[in-house]
Amino acid sequence: MNFKDPIVLLLIPVAVVLLLLAQSKVTKPGIRFSSDQFLKSLRSGFKTTLSKYIIFLRIGAVFCVLLALARPQFPMEQSKIKTEGIDIVLLIDVSTSMLAEDFELGGRRVNRLEVAKDVVKDFIEGRPNDRIGIVAFAGRAYTVCPLTLDHDWLFQNLDRVKIAMVEDGTAVGSGIASALNRVKDAKAKSKVIILLTDGVNNAGKISPITAAEAAKALGIKVYTIGAGTDGLAPYPVRDFFGNKVYQPIKIEIDEATLKKIAQETSAKYFRATDTASLKHIYQEIDKLEKTVIEEKGYVEYKELFPMFLIPGLILLLLEVLLTNTFLRRIP
Repeated sequence: MNFKDPIVLLLIPVAVVLLLLAQSKVTKPGIRFSSDQFLKSLRSGFKTTLSKYIIFLRIGAVFCVLLALARPQFPMEQSKIKTEGIDIVLLIDVSTSMLAEDFELGGRRVNRLEVAKDVVKDFIEGRPNDRIGIVAFAGRAYTVCPLTLDHDWLFQNLDRVKIAMVEDGTAVGSGIASALNRVKDAKAKSKVIILLTDGVNNAGKISPITAAEAAKALGIKVYTIGAGTDGLAPYPVRDFFGNKVYQPIKIEIDEATLKKIAQETSAKYFRATDTASLKHIYQEIDKLEKTVIEEKGYVEYKELFPMFLIPGLILLLLEVLLTNTFLRRIP
């Protein structure tokens, strides 16, 4: 048993002392005799003895009421609270090649970044207990959102991710390095980077393999996803009249390097050629990265204050009844 408000217990000795002091100052009625020899020979009756100790009924009542106010509780059920001890950085390519519209979403043609953001949102919603951050990269990398448990704020930052926010290019190595800086000092049991790109590293001062070796040294897995259809992809351009038309272009994906990055960090490489396969990939990663930590705690308590409040009220009522009936004094 424990007390919700134990500080109330400090009032018990104070209340007892005050009651005893108040009782000692009460003037007791009496009759004057020339000698008390006759009275000394008389024995105290039950009524007289009871009147002397009636104060203890009030002390008992106050004691019980103060115990009730301290909120005694008893733990009823022990529960296990499960949390996911994982920090995840979503590393997303925002180079202009991601404008290729070879994916579909809701029956309409969309570019690679738009479908990636939609799939990532579902992934985030499925991991409410993980800290997740976002790093975007093109010709250089930049942090969109640091690791956070505030997923509403994370979604707001994800909506800000646009193509051509920085100079064009595909700095895969710099992107991994930036993601490592976000997660390397975290205290999570497991740390993961999920890299999504559709191109070949052609910018930045850090090679992808060097960045992968750094991730391996830090014990951080880097899952890699190559996004884009095989062969020619429809790329939107403007014609002479400003209308959007599509031009078939071939966008190469450096699968060998992406496989090497994943292999170096004990992760996996995936290939997404359409929306369904991309969703399946994030679902598979979600299943692979499940590190459960169990924390024990009491979640349900039984309130015991009625066990003390009711006897306290009974004692108080009994004192009032006795002092006004059986033990009533007539001056």
